[in-house]
Amino acid sequence: MSQNLETTYNPKAIEDKLYSKWCEKKYFHAEVDRSKKPFTIVMPPPNITGKLHMGHALDNTMQDILIRYKRMQGYNALWVPGTDHAAISTEVKVTNQLKEEGIDKKEMGREKFLERTWQWKEEYGGTIKEQLKKLGVSCDWDRERFTMDEGCSKAVEEVFINLYKKGYIYKGSRIINWCPVCKTSLSDAEVEHEEQDGHFWHIKYPIVGSDDYLEIATTRPETMLGDTAIAVHPDDERYKELVGKNVILPLVNKEIPIVADYYVDKEFGTGAVKITPAHDPNDFEVGKRHNLPEINIMNDDGTINENGGKYAGMDRYEARKVMVKELEEQGLLVKVVPHSHNVGTHDRCHTTVEPLIKQQWFVKMDELAKPAIEAIKNGDLKFVPERFDKIYLHWLENIRDWCISRQIWWGHRIPAYYCDECGEMVVAKEKPSVCPKCGCTHMTQDEDTLDTWFSSALWPFSTLGWPEQTEDLDYFYPTDVLVTGYDIIFFWVIRMVFSGYAHTGKSPFHTVLIHGLVRDSQGRKMSKSLGNGIDPLDIIDQYGTDALRMTLITGNAPGNDMRFYNERVEASRNFANKVWNASRFILMNMDGKNVTKPEASELMPADQWILSACNTLVKDVTENLDKFELGIALSKVYDFVWDEFCDWYIEIAKYRMYHAEEDPKGANAALWTLREVLKTSLKLLHPYIPFVTEEIYSKLVPEEESLMMSAWPVYDEAASFPEAEDVLNHYKEIVRGVRNVRAEMNVPNSRKATIYVVCENAKLSQGLMSLKDSVKLMAAANDFVIQTDKTGIADDAVSIVVPDATVYLPMEELIDFAQEIERLAKEETRLQKEIARANGMLNNEKFVSKAPEAKVQEEREKLEKYQQMLAQVQERLAGLKEKM
Repeated sequence: MSQNLETTYNPKAIEDKLYSKWCEKKYFHAEVDRSKKPFTIVMPPPNITGKLHMGHALDNTMQDILIRYKRMQGYNALWVPGTDHAAISTEVKVTNQLKEEGIDKKEMGREKFLERTWQWKEEYGGTIKEQLKKLGVSCDWDRERFTMDEGCSKAVEEVFINLYKKGYIYKGSRIINWCPVCKTSLSDAEVEHEEQDGHFWHIKYPIVGSDDYLEIATTRPETMLGDTAIAVHPDDERYKELVGKNVILPLVNKEIPIVADYYVDKEFGTGAVKITPAHDPNDFEVGKRHNLPEINIMNDDGTINENGGKYAGMDRYEARKVMVKELEEQGLLVKVVPHSHNVGTHDRCHTTVEPLIKQQWFVKMDELAKPAIEAIKNGDLKFVPERFDKIYLHWLENIRDWCISRQIWWGHRIPAYYCDECGEMVVAKEKPSVCPKCGCTHMTQDEDTLDTWFSSALWPFSTLGWPEQTEDLDYFYPTDVLVTGYDIIFFWVIRMVFSGYAHTGKSPFHTVLIHGLVRDSQGRKMSKSLGNGIDPLDIIDQYGTDALRMTLITGNAPGNDMRFYNERVEASRNFANKVWNASRFILMNMDGKNVTKPEASELMPADQWILSACNTLVKDVTENLDKFELGIALSKVYDFVWDEFCDWYIEIAKYRMYHAEEDPKGANAALWTLREVLKTSLKLLHPYIPFVTEEIYSKLVPEEESLMMSAWPVYDEAASFPEAEDVLNHYKEIVRGVRNVRAEMNVPNSRKATIYVVCENAKLSQGLMSLKDSVKLMAAANDFVIQTDKTGIADDAVSIVVPDATVYLPMEELIDFAQEIERLAKEETRLQKEIARANGMLNNEKFVSKAPEAKVQEEREKLEKYQQMLAQVQERLAGLKEKM
């Protein structure tokens, strides 16, 4: 009834074959089926610029575990895959590719550039999809989406227009983060803050009509060119008399006012600060309160503009050097103090960003954030682990308006049109034929595109057909779980949640499962600069997909980083081999036999024990998976399969399998139990290591179509056998105890002894006796005797205490006294010679004075070790001679 497995497990021979079969059979595909409960995950869309890295591998393995688990539980499991257009990243890639060909993007023009970018997407965008398939992901490839496909683009347009009409989207001049290299605005979430060594330059600002001055400290001297005031705290007694007066702006030589504002910390520095409204978000707010001019002194490329006077055209850092030198020459530089501070950099190109005033599009966040905040508080949304609630709430409760416009070509173009004559703006799906204000027929679309995250924020519902009220949307939405790293809570998670509430009235998912980073073996973040990245495909090629997946989940706890070692991958591969070899052994022994379900009375305590333990495992693993404790669940299955099933039960069952002619019913019960426990174990392991388990299952249960479509095991109260578990726990204690004694006494396996067990518990004794033949095999015994007292057991027998019983091993059966005395006497002579040699060296003054200290110390340690060994040997010899 069964088919045998190959001698060794070869991942390369089965992985592609099985994945193709799964895809051909449409096992990953889900359609609306009202008879089933849906379970939906949307894949965090990897960038089309991307290549599979360990973060992707972890993230998608976790999603695949959940989706396979729920599919086996009978849910209508849908996992929607897709990719992100990755606006800035892709534009940079294509621009660089064009540069290599000697083509200037601007000369090419927008339309031709976009044609080229779509070509690039078609050529390279599918790379990560094929790599994800190597990982074994069971997502519905028939439903694959792209953030700039027709449906997603329609959703983006709908959202923009709806929010604009409701007053949540506006265009205005505000301080934004500007990247001088990419020449685009950035949202706060796209700015990484890193510790950099810098300086505080202390500068004199002369007070008009006085010989005195105010001392100001700044980390960015070049922004002085845009100063429009000096601010002091209203309650600062030092400066009360100066409020309303003016100072001379150094190098520029113009007067600017001294204003009082509560923004100033009078305890910090000198208590007086320069206000540059066009180049600092806090100064911008101060400027608004005091009606100060906003002077932008910087071009888009980070050079000083015409407002910088003689410094115009200089790079910002070049201007800084020149200005500092001139301040020093004019006696206006008081001192320079080293200062380490957080500096904002663009997360893509790592350029230091400039806060600049720009006309940009913004989303008003105050009202939109409220339902997203409430979702956590009322339980509609939860984070696993819970500690990420605080990060989520802190960000939302302090959120600023979201700058959504980008000065690049690749992306969703903003649906706003301007009249060439009167400048009237119209936000609409289609370009208006005439201006509604002046009737002009020349309307021009806004040049800017939308932030990548604007479209990604709609991903959970745009991929299911929104804004159309599709059946998919009604059935599969809201989705169930979002699996993502803690590093994009702000970028993506928050935006999906408030977008979900704003456009569907619901949270887009009920659980956010957060994972950490995959670090290298030294705990460092994997990066190109360090050259410590590990390609998941290299690991798959060397060890197989299952080994990689298992390594990523073993010991993994939600929210925590993990270290990646090749030794761990080897351990995972060894486990896959262990499962394969155990399965092969079982299949070989079942070959040609009609294994049937035994009567309950035919099950031995060992059978009941492993079935009961497996039943408990089903309950535990199911509970762990429901709590998203993927690493804990895997650890439990691993321990059960390796220790309980392979190392204990299979060994116990061997006697009955090898004596089938004497006891056919016993052999059948053992084989049936082996098959049932292996079936259940394979099911529990399948979400983690899908390939090796599917291949084995197809041979073990050939009548079933596929393991991945089989039913998840369910805990059965009737299949619990606590008494049998108690018997086997005692059995294992006895075997371990005997093995330890034999090892300590160096008893060879060929020398067998009788094992006596003194036990007054009749039920336990009866259960242990049913395992007599297995004990003899596993503990190298010639007999296994159970009695209620110590009658007939030699006084010198070695004893082993186990709960409810004492085990005795007669000394004379373990050891041939004469032979052991002879062996120990030889050992005594050898040790005495070693001691004499070591003493001779250590008593030699030349050796002690001239040999390296480490060598001398080594000899002292040897001497001490030999002396201890000799004492033990002599003690053992004396004891044996007494017994002769």
